[in-house]
Amino acid sequence: MTTTLAGMTVNERLAATGRVELWEDAVRARDRTAMIALLRRIAVPNPQKVADAVLADPVFYGFAPA
Repeated sequence: MTTTLAGMTVNERLAATGRVELWEDAVRARDRTAMIALLRRIAVPNPQKVADAVLADPVFYGFAPA
């Protein structure tokens, strides 16, 4: 069965592809390059913008402050 990512949120895409832990590790490390790479793998439009938004306000997205 093929999972279609269209119409899913970023979190749903991460969960459906088994990449939640990788994402959380990248965010906690503030590794923008790794974050963007993961977002590209799950076909998120504008991955740079998403990564920058999370890094600008990690608490809003459920992560500890920098």
